[in-house]
Amino acid sequence: MPYKFDIPSSKNKLRLMRKYVSDVLVEHHVSDIETNMIVLAVDEVCANIIIHGHQQKGSHKVSLSIDFNKEGVAFEIIDYGHAFDIVSYKAPAIEELIKNKHKGGIGIMLVKKIMDEIHFSSSSDHNKLKLFKRVTFES
Repeated sequence: MPYKFDIPSSKNKLRLMRKYVSDVLVEHHVSDIETNMIVLAVDEVCANIIIHGHQQKGSHKVSLSIDFNKEGVAFEIIDYGHAFDIVSYKAPAIEELIKNKHKGGIGIMLVKKIMDEIHFSSSSDHNKLKLFKRVTFES
């Protein structure tokens, strides 16, 4: 049965989401290194949704569910703001970002490096991002 967590669309609530994700991963004996990487990726996605998709409108929410199988952990993130297809996003070369002193885009690159699978869909009333990470469960 998946774990579920909703946060208001506010940057200062991201701390609660990070703690929740971390606690769930630790409860399932995911290694500290993998837990930290996964929390970073989920935080980046949720922060982007709140800042860019919802323009920090606190009346919106971000819904997160976490589910486990024998291979790893799956996240489903649902939001109700402007759609952004992370899967289709082509990040500029790191050299270009540095040369142009561009401050955005690095977080999405991290998410794509950390997660093993990413799927995005959008309908008229919500967006759904599915992330999957193969993990080693410690005993």
